[in-house]
Amino acid sequence: MEDYEQKLLKIYYQRLFPFTSLYKWFSYNPEIKTNFPFREFSFTLADDVYIRYMSFQDEEDWEETVIGRVPHKIDIGAIYNFRPKDNRMASAGQFQPQEKELVFDIDMTDYDEVRTCCSGADICSKCWKFMVVATKVLDIALRNDFGFQHILWVYSGRRGVHCWVADEIALKMSVTARAAVAEYLQLLRGGANQNKKISLNSLRLHPFVARSISICEKHFKTIILDEQCLLEDNQTWEKLLCYFPDDWQNKEVLKQEASNLDGHGRWELVEEYCKEIEKKRPQLHIREEIILHCLYPRLDINVSKGLNHLLKSPFCVHPKTGRVCVPFEPHRVEFFDPEKVPTLKVLVDQCTNIEMTTYEGKNKKQRTRKDHKKTALRPSVDILDNFVEKLSKQWKTRLIEQSDAKMDF
Repeated sequence: MEDYEQKLLKIYYQRLFPFTSLYKWFSYNPEIKTNFPFREFSFTLADDVYIRYMSFQDEEDWEETVIGRVPHKIDIGAIYNFRPKDNRMASAGQFQPQEKELVFDIDMTDYDEVRTCCSGADICSKCWKFMVVATKVLDIALRNDFGFQHILWVYSGRRGVHCWVADEIALKMSVTARAAVAEYLQLLRGGANQNKKISLNSLRLHPFVARSISICEKHFKTIILDEQCLLEDNQTWEKLLCYFPDDWQNKEVLKQEASNLDGHGRWELVEEYCKEIEKKRPQLHIREEIILHCLYPRLDINVSKGLNHLLKSPFCVHPKTGRVCVPFEPHRVEFFDPEKVPTLKVLVDQCTNIEMTTYEGKNKKQRTRKDHKKTALRPSVDILDNFVEKLSKQWKTRLIEQSDAKMDF
């Protein structure tokens, strides 16, 4: 990052980065002030200098350090049993993560085998729809199947989305429990070199699978047939035919009939032949497997399983695009446009006409009053604040219940 961008980033941290809202979240109970000093942070500085196991006494300590060092990226880790900055003082094996949000990381590059509009780090309005489907499928599963309520969805700033589950039960989940949730949600298996990624060999589909199919099916024709034109690519078409049984005698007939058809025509053939096959083999769900293969979320479950994995903080600025990693509402994900997310330069420009004011913090040091409510960042900060407010109410209710229980005892 050049000196000019470094200056912009410093102004962003001084005047716009929502330290207070994030501090309330990462503390969970700011009145007690026990969690935050034990929370791990990492900074990526200029020239890719990476510093892990950082921790801060309070919000002002964190803010002062960020503004002073101007990290290009801030990652958030677990809450440990020792202050992470003092980890070397712990005996071997004593320094251990205790709690952490359950997180999910979905990256557009994992969809390269089913998208034709872009590849690699590139993204457009067409392939963003894969993220729309992924958000819908996972959000409803996390809420309905596991009962989670406090979920924050965040645009990664370039080509993906992050999901933070912050319910108390999620924070305290063991590695085994996290792995169980991740495995439950991972329907697709194998990497890009594995053609068949799912097998639904059952007379009756699990309700979660049936619901996921329903969500994906609503978007299949628009995304896969109309926009990606995926079935018109002969190489992809050959791969998808692997979902038909190896002993099915009409596979070559299907190939021949489909040779001169467009994607819509090929899909009609698939549906026609699937009906024939499933009359004799009702446990097969070939059509549904293909739909899930194309649209079901591609999860990196190792991110979700472990307590040691760090994830980029919301409201960081992506160094390649300059876009801010902003939260979005899952029920309005179809209206979220990553290309309209405010950039660092736009936000700093919006600050130029706003008078900078300061006030004395708790540590008697001057702090800059944040102006994010007066810029294009406001809707995103409002989403975060709403999320934090609901979390705070949960913790206050819990503290009241604990207090009442002690009095009864």
